[in-house]
Amino acid sequence: MLRPLLMALPIFAAAMVQAADLPPAMTGYIDSDVIPWVNDAQIVSAINAQNVQSSGLSQDDIIAQDNAWRAQVGAAESPMIDHVLSAPLSAFLNEQVTASQGRITEVFVMDNRGLNIASSAVTSDYWQGDEAKFQKSFEMGPGSVFVDDIELDESTQTYQGQVSIAITDPANGQVIGAITVGLDAGAFF
Repeated sequence: MLRPLLMALPIFAAAMVQAADLPPAMTGYIDSDVIPWVNDAQIVSAINAQNVQSSGLSQDDIIAQDNAWRAQVGAAESPMIDHVLSAPLSAFLNEQVTASQGRITEVFVMDNRGLNIASSAVTSDYWQGDEAKFQKSFEMGPGSVFVDDIELDESTQTYQGQVSIAITDPANGQVIGAITVGLDAGAFF
């Protein structure tokens, strides 16, 4: 069941930067099945909380955290990754993956620095702030959607198109973070 939306939709019709042409079925799915839940109250709340926690981090701190995450990928002990994957919001994201019946390969939410807050699966890195998925959604302003080229994703080992959407706090209209949804390209052809 979809949670109540916090802002006017559809965002998809707003500012969209697109690197690749998507199959019409994928575009339709984004508009009808993804956009309705990306501004869920849980997502907005988790981003706002993380933004407070990460506000004092320096760039060196962020790089150190990213390096620690990368070192934990595939390791027997991965407390940093486990913390993100066990976040309450991660359960919500996993519900969306399950409901997609194989069309969504992964979902992760980032704060205003591009740091992972919650994820449906392990990502290859923690800091997305240096990547197009963050820069061409979050940094482009309210309503921004970035659709990246379809390519082999390292973390999911599927050919996917990633759709990244700026998340706006309805209380003030400011962009507070971003979400990336990986779509299995094979499910749309």
